[in-house]
Amino acid sequence: KMLAAAAQQVAAAPNFSKVIDMIEQLIERLKQEAAAEADQKAWCDEQLKANKLKRNKKTARANQLTAEIEGYKASIADMGTSIETLVKEQRQLTEAMKEATEIREKEHAENTKAIADAAAGVDAVKQAIVVLKEFYSAQEASFVQERQVPEMAEYKGMQSNKGGVVGMLEVIESDFARLEADTTAAEASAQKEYDTFMTD
Repeated sequence: KMLAAAAQQVAAAPNFSKVIDMIEQLIERLKQEAAAEADQKAWCDEQLKANKLKRNKKTARANQLTAEIEGYKASIADMGTSIETLVKEQRQLTEAMKEATEIREKEHAENTKAIADAAAGVDAVKQAIVVLKEFYSAQEASFVQERQVPEMAEYKGMQSNKGGVVGMLEVIESDFARLEADTTAAEASAQKEYDTFMTD
């Protein structure tokens, strides 16, 4: 009550009315500044919150990208190892194919020669058999002595009861033919295996 009374007395005094007006204006201005500062603080708080959210999102994204980069690095390392393995396997395969080709070419040359030799042998033996049969037929005709020399039997050359030379040549011919057939089959089988190896 004493302060209120003092304030009334001061307000009644003409010199203090101006001071009071100035104080009231000052108070009003301070209130406005306080309100402006409050608005500014609210805006700053809102911006800080928004920036924090953005920062958190960007941090999460950066962490995600870092994890992806590490994953890519691991994948690159794995692929590098795989490439080295494939290069080594390719080199080994190339060497194996080269070796297989050399073996196949040598084997083919040997088989081709063996087949040709066997075929030539068959032809030669066939011709020899024809010549011998003709020879023995001619000898049989010329050495048959009808009633003139009864002690001379029919000449049969060096033939035995089991076929003699002609029989032996027929066996040789059969052996040559079998060798030709077996070698031809072996050559075809080896070529097929080689082709399969080279295409796989």
